[in-house]
Amino acid sequence: MDAGEESRYKLDEFELYRSSSERRSTYYSLLTTVPLTRFPMPSIQATTLTDFATELLTAGGVSRDEARLVAASLVGANLRGHDSHGVMRIPFYLDTVTKGEVVPGAEFTVVRESETTLVADGGWGFGQTQARRLMERSIAKGRSAGTCVGTLIHAGHIGRLGEYCEQAAAAGLVSMIMVNTHGHARRVAPPGGKAPRLGTNPLAFGVPHGNEPLVLDFGTSATAEGKVRVKKIAGQRCPDDWLLDAEGRPTNDPNTLYANPPGTILPMGGPQAYKGFGLGLIVEIFAGALSGGVTIREKPINQNGNCVFMLALDPEHLGGASHFAAEIAQLVAFMRGCPRVEGCDAIQLPGDPERRVLAQRQSEGIPLDQGNWSQLTALAQKLGVEIRGST
Repeated sequence: MDAGEESRYKLDEFELYRSSSERRSTYYSLLTTVPLTRFPMPSIQATTLTDFATELLTAGGVSRDEARLVAASLVGANLRGHDSHGVMRIPFYLDTVTKGEVVPGAEFTVVRESETTLVADGGWGFGQTQARRLMERSIAKGRSAGTCVGTLIHAGHIGRLGEYCEQAAAAGLVSMIMVNTHGHARRVAPPGGKAPRLGTNPLAFGVPHGNEPLVLDFGTSATAEGKVRVKKIAGQRCPDDWLLDAEGRPTNDPNTLYANPPGTILPMGGPQAYKGFGLGLIVEIFAGALSGGVTIREKPINQNGNCVFMLALDPEHLGGASHFAAEIAQLVAFMRGCPRVEGCDAIQLPGDPERRVLAQRQSEGIPLDQGNWSQLTALAQKLGVEIRGST
């Protein structure tokens, strides 16, 4: 963005879904000539970034309470190093609100339930709002009956799965979460294939352990689609072993994923990618089919979002909470006490990387690259929101 600090600004891939009439009537048009001021690339304190994100979402039509909840979730992801699930999502989220694909303030509807199950419909509300409601109810049922299987359909992107595992762990429950893309957003090809067939289909597990719960949160692809998007917006190359082009050849160019025909993200597993692909397929079944939702297909029948499968278990109803806590404590100590090779400072357990980044970013602020920061400041200018954290 040079030439008199003005530029024709493109808001990433969102044009794929918007009609021409909507383009003329929305702040988030694909190509809108606007004067853009170049703001310095910042490191922003979490409270400041949360306030800024809240203001953007509120200006985009979200109630302040819900905007604050979503903003806190996004900034929480940034704080833990999951920038692909952080504030870079805000332009996309507001675009889906404009198109009516996400409904602020949507009701959480219980379709059916039993003592140990809960089937819910999110009414295409914000995923963070509806997934938190599902986990709250799953925790309550888990405490009462020992276990709860909860499912959710018609929800927007729910964000970082580990957030909900942390929610369960704080209540003393073990958890497992899986999501698919609600039959949309194919990104991953089967081993040997060159056309996308699955989403990145993440899953997460959470185990309570005092102030250091074990939280394992990962996609079944070599990387999250959001991380490719971050690289694309920032104008950076992707690492090796992330992507294939449309002919199935390795590439480092993030733009290939969004080309026509599109490239694909490799399944996780490296030379044993069939394991990652197989796990992604199982996630598709648990989240999309068991939930009463939608599995992936050639032509999507609804907008992009998440179908959700959650499992919450109370150790007290099984082997006993005190026994469980003692076993986890000795297991963690045994793992951390493993003799280390030269150059290894500590054994890393699930949740450790996030806690390390959290401590650093709480102290030093959250860094944002120029490309993603420019998208947020451009959006703020369009919406008349004060730019926070630019100095």
